Amino acid sequence: MKQCALMYKGLNIDRDMVLHKTKLLMKIYRPVVWSASNRVLEVCESAEIYCSKQMEEALEYLANYAPDTEQEKFSEKVRSLFETQWLISLVDSTMNKIYEYPDNGKIYHEILSKQYLTVYKYTEQEMLEVLNMERSSYYDKKKEAIDLFAICLWGYTIPSMRGLFGIDDNELLEIPNFFKL
Repeated sequence: MKQCALMYKGLNIDRDMVLHKTKLLMKIYRPVVWSASNRVLEVCESAEIYCSKQMEEALEYLANYAPDTEQEKFSEKVRSLFETQWLISLVDSTMNKIYEYPDNGKIYHEILSKQYLTVYKYTEQEMLEVLNMERSSYYDKKKEAIDLFAICLWGYTIPSMRGLFGIDDNELLEIPNFFKL
């Protein structure tokens, strides 16, 4: 995909570095989302355990009366959930950009979704059948889709979300090192 080479150059992005990071991200995405859904339940249960009250009252108890160790554990779980939510938002925004891409965007979106993002991971044979493609065409499109995902994520989505990670003492927190170029 010649356009990708031009986009990498135009955005001043190191293709090899971002492709490596993109592939790592795609590989961990499904287990991270699964883990987050379990942590959400755990956080809600933890909050509701305190005095069997409504969530708001339980959170107030944790903030004002719970021992420091309980507060720290709970805060770490909540912070982890927010970081995971940020990751999911990055991927969702990037996938929306891919879907809207004028040349094969919908096919790229479907390949990435079924191969890396949905709960069910499709096998190669299932992908070939669903997409009605030959094996070589599928692998070409998959490679192009990953390239486009890398460009959209590192070149557009992350730069547009800088500073949205949170606020601490009136200063914006930095994006985690993994997401820096």
